[in-house]
Amino acid sequence: MKRLPNTAGGRRRAPGEPRAIGYLYILPALLLYAAFLLYPFGQSVWLSFVHWDGLTVATSAGFDNYRDLFTDPALRAPFAHALLLLVFYSALPVAIGLLLAAALSRARVRGMTFFRTVLFLPQVLALVVVGVAWRSILAPDGLLNDVLRAVGLGSLARPWLGDYDWALPAVGVVGTWVGTGLCMVLFLAGAQRIPRELYEAARMDGAGPVREFFSVTLPGLRPQIAVALTLTIVAGLRNFDLIYITTSGGPGNTTSVPAYEVYHRAFETNQVGSAAAVGVALTVLIFVLTVTVSRLVEGRRS
Repeated sequence: MKRLPNTAGGRRRAPGEPRAIGYLYILPALLLYAAFLLYPFGQSVWLSFVHWDGLTVATSAGFDNYRDLFTDPALRAPFAHALLLLVFYSALPVAIGLLLAAALSRARVRGMTFFRTVLFLPQVLALVVVGVAWRSILAPDGLLNDVLRAVGLGSLARPWLGDYDWALPAVGVVGTWVGTGLCMVLFLAGAQRIPRELYEAARMDGAGPVREFFSVTLPGLRPQIAVALTLTIVAGLRNFDLIYITTSGGPGNTTSVPAYEVYHRAFETNQVGSAAAVGVALTVLIFVLTVTVSRLVEGRRS
């Protein structure tokens, strides 16, 4: 066996180029990352500590913009709405995707490819297209109300996107429709990697479908669940397209979310410093939630 060459300190060096050469290979990507992500984020952090309308000279704000995030109801509400929407954008798609994957992995279904393609289709469509289509469906004279009236449930018809109580859940249902296909495809791919012997052993022990799901399928899909939760949480918290197209934060501010609030304050009310503080806080929230999900999954696997 060929021995590794010794370094000056007597330790063996791994084969290949020195580590410094490896850094040179990734330097172009690091420069692009710094220029188009780290530098703008640094600028946003700086802007979050000033009062600026985008035109006149900026003045120092200290921590006022961040203090407003906790004291101003108009700024607290978007974050509360975003956390509520995570139920529709993350929890429901993951739960429905798990149930579909478990059901489809137990039995062979004719037309499986077509079924997966139809459910995955929302991921292919631009969210602007999705927003326009669902805005038409949920309109007062839209398809949903027409169906309700046709089946004798006209009393349930309402302007879904203009109702103070139903606008946020209506947008959330759209997010569930978009995310379910992605989760299902991820879980189906993961279920195919679970050894069939585990299912056979569970059935020999008398396990039914429910016990088989919790004993075999769910533990085997932990990596895919972590990926699905991460993707859907980030998508839910960064949600802007659907809100802008369907409700523009209305009625009132009942559907406003942090990403839309950044746009609203920066470009409509000229509160650039406040918008930057919201953006920085949103970035921190996304980072904390995604790291927490990853740590929880790694802790269970270890």
